[in-house]
Amino acid sequence: MTISKWPIAERPREKLLARGAHILSDAELLAVFLGSGHRGLNAVDLGRRLLGGAGDLKALLDAQRPKRGIGTVAWCRLQGALELGRRYLDADLRDRETLEDPAASARFLKSRLSGYPYEVFACLFLDNRHRVIAFEELFRGTIDGANVHPREVVRRCLVHNAAAAIFAHNHPSGIAEPSADDRTITRRLRDALDLIDVRLLDHFIIGDGTPTSLAQRGWL
Repeated sequence: MTISKWPIAERPREKLLARGAHILSDAELLAVFLGSGHRGLNAVDLGRRLLGGAGDLKALLDAQRPKRGIGTVAWCRLQGALELGRRYLDADLRDRETLEDPAASARFLKSRLSGYPYEVFACLFLDNRHRVIAFEELFRGTIDGANVHPREVVRRCLVHNAAAAIFAHNHPSGIAEPSADDRTITRRLRDALDLIDVRLLDHFIIGDGTPTSLAQRGWL
């Protein structure tokens, strides 16, 4: 049955308008962006099939190319929606008077770094009131790691005239547990930044769940 023949209260768009986007299932949210189904499937059924084939919503959106059963236009819509979410978090972070909430920076960094099939090391550059100056992905590597060069990190801090910094890197395995190497490079970076009076506020490890904060572990 096509969605247009469903009871109005059960149609994804009407449900969203009446009760909010949060009430929709993953398949219903996908249906809103897909717009229509194909080959005897309505948009919700197509959303369910795509989720089943990928495993879950994250796996579907993290894929580097369209999944079987989804056209180029629909794929572009989904990727555009994902990027809109990232930019929304970016704007929210930049609009804050100061960055005092570790959860806010963790959410932003997770939105930027999750999904990469290789390791990426990034930095939030902050002013002396902990307001965001810039975000940069500084180093990219393989699935096993990225080479981080303290000299380049120091140079970028000086370019931005940063007074503080927050580092983050992802673990493509999805396990957000800091390794011994993670702790070692964090200490090296902290010592390098101390020489130019830039304070290292935190280093987040991004995985599948909640990012791990080295500051909260007492490792800074």
